[in-house]
Amino acid sequence: MADFTPAKYDNPSRTATLAWLLPTWLLVLAVRLPGLAGMALPDYDSVRNWQIVQELTRGDLHHLFYHASPGFYLLFAPVAAFHPDFHYYLYLNALLSTVAVGMLAVVVGQMVQLRPPEMALLTLLIGTSTFLTFAARDFTMNSVMLLTFVGLLHAYYRRLQRPSRQTLLTAAVWLALGLCFNYKFLFCLPILAVLEWRAADGLLRQPGHIGRVLLVLAAPYLLFGVVGWVGGLPWWRWPATYYGILFPSASNSAGRAGNFRLDLLYYPHYLVTFESPVQWLGLLAFPVVFWRVLRAGWQHPNALFYLAVWAYCFLGGFSLLLKAPRGLLFAYGLFAALGFLVLRHLLRQRLGWLTAAVGVAVLGNMIQIQQEIYAYTATSYPAAAQWLRAHHSHKTVSTVGLSLAPYLAPDSLKIITDEKQLPTLRKRRYQYVVLDAYWRVTGIAHFDSLRRQRPLATWREPLLTSPLLFLEHSEFSGIDYPETMRRQQAAARDTAQLAVFEMSEGRRVGG
Repeated sequence: MADFTPAKYDNPSRTATLAWLLPTWLLVLAVRLPGLAGMALPDYDSVRNWQIVQELTRGDLHHLFYHASPGFYLLFAPVAAFHPDFHYYLYLNALLSTVAVGMLAVVVGQMVQLRPPEMALLTLLIGTSTFLTFAARDFTMNSVMLLTFVGLLHAYYRRLQRPSRQTLLTAAVWLALGLCFNYKFLFCLPILAVLEWRAADGLLRQPGHIGRVLLVLAAPYLLFGVVGWVGGLPWWRWPATYYGILFPSASNSAGRAGNFRLDLLYYPHYLVTFESPVQWLGLLAFPVVFWRVLRAGWQHPNALFYLAVWAYCFLGGFSLLLKAPRGLLFAYGLFAALGFLVLRHLLRQRLGWLTAAVGVAVLGNMIQIQQEIYAYTATSYPAAAQWLRAHHSHKTVSTVGLSLAPYLAPDSLKIITDEKQLPTLRKRRYQYVVLDAYWRVTGIAHFDSLRRQRPLATWREPLLTSPLLFLEHSEFSGIDYPETMRRQQAAARDTAQLAVFEMSEGRRVGG
């Protein structure tokens, strides 16, 4: 068995590593790019993010703290200043996700002393994860969050193995940076507390260290508080956003209330159906195969113990919250890494056999990607927008979905969550309503009357029948895995996902 002691934590030759990794990084990027040029922004959050970065270029900071992610919007705002086409954000997101995957393989490889060819194999295995590929093809925080998490993972391991004020503060900087991109980095705090407790080296308690760490963590809030204040926002708006996210005061439009929902089967269902068996091998066999190393790590944290703590804590912790595949964003690569290490051990580090095993797993991943991602890429939103322009629509209503917005004039699309809003909008001279089947995805089923009417035009929109898109909205709807799949299957039976109705006085639209 390989030696995973701290003394073996040395970097392999950079030249040899790059010679193996660069081609695999390009392969991973190639997996993420097909069809992006013709895609629509796939969900409400992607469109909203696209709108917010454009607002920032105009000096409007009112939505800077949306989703508690000011760093994300400021990172992409310069792109909007140079080119407003949202496809450029998709390309950059795919590139960031590829770098994140490659860096995760390098970090894990350095920790457990993988050879460069093994790092390349691990890169391909992680990079063809179904969800990590899906998450790389939108415009949300997923990719930059994953990249920042890899930085935190690496920095905190160095803090454990080489305790010093410098390594401690470096880890704090990565955590602070992650919090700039999304509030979900708050969920890293309990895991870091467990690891800090097991380290038992007293570093954090040394004079001045805790104060410096708190200052590093507070710095982004002070900086962005000033930026927000200059833009007309209260200085406390960012931390206040946390409270609204973590403790919602009312049910959302789908009727979901609260954030906690114990469901121990949701993620196992998802992993079995959509992810590689290697991930399951890692979750189930890793504690058995490496139990001696893990037991030793309980007293003196080593690389395998460290990776296992992150992986299993994410799985356990997010099983207590509302579910969506993105809940385990940081964990999919770790699950794959654990499975890879099990395979490597069982095959006695024989590179030929390991390559064959990983090759079969990657082939299986590619089949899943074809069936669950590429098959849903084509979009009809441009065609629907062209129809509206041809019929001189200047003010259009859409049911829940916002994906038409990039194809229409700014501020010409109004989103509704109930058809009872339509009579008021008709009086305000909105001309057409698009019944967007995004209402099915979100579970906002308040359009029965509208659905019974005869549309002027219809189109198919494959993405609105995607199982992964439905699962990604389980957190919003608050339903379990089987119910989510039943809704997806009902949506797949629809003959069209986009339908246009005229909002004229002579028509009784929406009730």
